[in-house]
Amino acid sequence: MNYHRVVVTGMGVVSPLGNLDKCWQALLEGKSGVGPVTRFDVSEYPTRIAAEVRDFDPLDYQDKKEIKRSDPSQQYAIAASEEALKDSGMDLDAVDKDRIGVVIGSGIGGITAFETQHGKLMKSGPGRVSPFFIPMMIIDMCAGLVSIRYGFHGPNYGMVSACASSSHAILDAFRIIQRGEADSMLCGGSEATITPSALAGFCQNKAMTTLNEEPEKASRPFDKRRDGFVMGEGAAMLVLEDYELAVKRGARIYGEVFGGGMSGDAYHMTAPHPEGLGARRAMKAAIDDAGISTEQVGYVNTHGTATGLGDIAETKAIKAVLGDHAYKIPCNSTKSMIGHLLGAAGAIETVVTLKSIQDGMVHPTANLEVPDPECDLDYVPEGKRSQAIEYALSNSFGFGGHNVSLVVGKPNNTQ
Repeated sequence: MNYHRVVVTGMGVVSPLGNLDKCWQALLEGKSGVGPVTRFDVSEYPTRIAAEVRDFDPLDYQDKKEIKRSDPSQQYAIAASEEALKDSGMDLDAVDKDRIGVVIGSGIGGITAFETQHGKLMKSGPGRVSPFFIPMMIIDMCAGLVSIRYGFHGPNYGMVSACASSSHAILDAFRIIQRGEADSMLCGGSEATITPSALAGFCQNKAMTTLNEEPEKASRPFDKRRDGFVMGEGAAMLVLEDYELAVKRGARIYGEVFGGGMSGDAYHMTAPHPEGLGARRAMKAAIDDAGISTEQVGYVNTHGTATGLGDIAETKAIKAVLGDHAYKIPCNSTKSMIGHLLGAAGAIETVVTLKSIQDGMVHPTANLEVPDPECDLDYVPEGKRSQAIEYALSNSFGFGGHNVSLVVGKPNNTQ
């Protein structure tokens, strides 16, 4: 089969550290977007901190009527999509919109809408529930609303695989273009779960940190003192295009998607396999799919959540796949500064990986001060670092044992 090459020509971000440029610069400087939860009373919660999106006004992207009928997760997706399309420089009046699709991942979807409308039901009865409740809640509506907004008639759906959702979305979009089923795909993820019930659920799950006194230091991936992840929120969207069409229109290219791998742990609802077997299979499959050797991998953007089991399992997986080469490359954690964006984590971390390749720079893993002896790779604890990168891995793993690894890199002009 004559596969099409796929490149990234646009990226948009809504994050706890701001838009794409602000977020990237803050990451390089080691700044944290974590702080006290401000949206509701958390005095009775074990975890009282999160990485909230601040200074975001949906009116910059939607009118009041649209905002009233959409969940924050959908508002973030629309905003990040608009930024990505602008960034791509694509002339939407000149493209064939039948050949452009949308795939957006989310782990939980419209939970704000669910909580709000359920409250109305309990207080005032079914007649007070919004007729837009279901569209505001269901995960596929992020993709639906974006496609409606721009008139994109290509493949269109939502993706759900917990914290691997948006990486699955990117991989699916890559495959769709690779097979020639679309010319371009808008893909990524969105999440807005800093709500009373979601925070309570993760607290009861014992998955989150309780280091509330110094929020900016609470997310500690690979540190011996780590005690769980920090919840984050936001969205990240990427414009993927057929390489030849992107070159023909003179598009600026961030990088190329070379391959991806998927696997299932088949082990536990929330815990990873202790030896990282599922992660190992996904990483190896991605490298094989990309047609590169393990020695060509120059950087790993880890899943790196700061959970006790997860960081060790991922470290074991990286070493098992890359061998001695694992000790020669940087393996940082973006979550150390923006928290865990759950279903949107993979997308924003792919964006960060592409920025690292483009700028030849990797950001530090913040708060890594007491290294865990079982996490013994180079996690870049000292600050940003210049690093020439040809190919990189971005890892995403989710509750239920869902594993995705993506290989992105500099466009290969010799193909």
